[in-house]
Amino acid sequence: MEKVFVIKIGGNIIDDEVKLAAFLQEFAGIFGSSASTPHKPLGILVHGGGKLATRLAAELGIQQQLVDGRRITDAETLKIVTMVYAGYINKNMVAQLQSYNCNAIGLSGADGNIIQAHKRVHASIDYGFVGDVDSVDVSFIQSLLNRQLSVVLAPVTHDKQGQLLNTNADTIAQETAKALTGIYDVQLVYSFEKSGVLLDVADEASVIPVLNYTYYQQLKTPQPGSGEPKIFAGMIPKLDNAFAALNSGVQKVIIGKAEQLHQLINGTAGTTIVHE
Repeated sequence: MEKVFVIKIGGNIIDDEVKLAAFLQEFAGIFGSSASTPHKPLGILVHGGGKLATRLAAELGIQQQLVDGRRITDAETLKIVTMVYAGYINKNMVAQLQSYNCNAIGLSGADGNIIQAHKRVHASIDYGFVGDVDSVDVSFIQSLLNRQLSVVLAPVTHDKQGQLLNTNADTIAQETAKALTGIYDVQLVYSFEKSGVLLDVADEASVIPVLNYTYYQQLKTPQPGSGEPKIFAGMIPKLDNAFAALNSGVQKVIIGKAEQLHQLINGTAGTTIVHE
């Protein structure tokens, strides 16, 4: 089976023009037409970009509300998210990849009917126009990969009733990876500003090289004395996504530093998530 890497790039890297350019150049070196490997893998790049959207909303006087790190998306915020994610950030990344000889196509979930979703239903919180994924069109993505295109996905989906929906980028990456498992050897990479899953969030040297589900459960249990989990609370949704992907047929999930993309793909850096 052909190997496909679904790579999520974290927002903090997107906010840094120099780091983003370096990341995209490295991505192009792996997945572009000038890649040095004789049988280069196929690449799908999923991005967010929350800080730019937040800054633009503030400039326009549109108040933002977050619940557990998730954006409440009212109608005006949805306009900003769509402009920033599916517009500027997505096309800027595609343009940079083209400059590094990596032929890429940038899309939102509405384009080509790639990702359908439904408006999130929650017992106590109205998230607004936030979407939870229903389906991913594998055949359409496969047709793009068959043309040796790298696919750049913005986290904006649709409900096929004319409504756009803001959808968590980590979830987009996970759902896309899961959907492709029937026809590809899929590996999922969450790349961001940290070196991996850390035992001590203040110590970059405390990377856990391999993390299984049993150890994960131990780390997220509140610790005696502090009452806090050993693992950084903000990492828990990402790890939940990682284990869900493994349980659905994804071959490997790696979490680590965006500046070490080659090493992450080679398994020589970051944290590799395994069943047991």
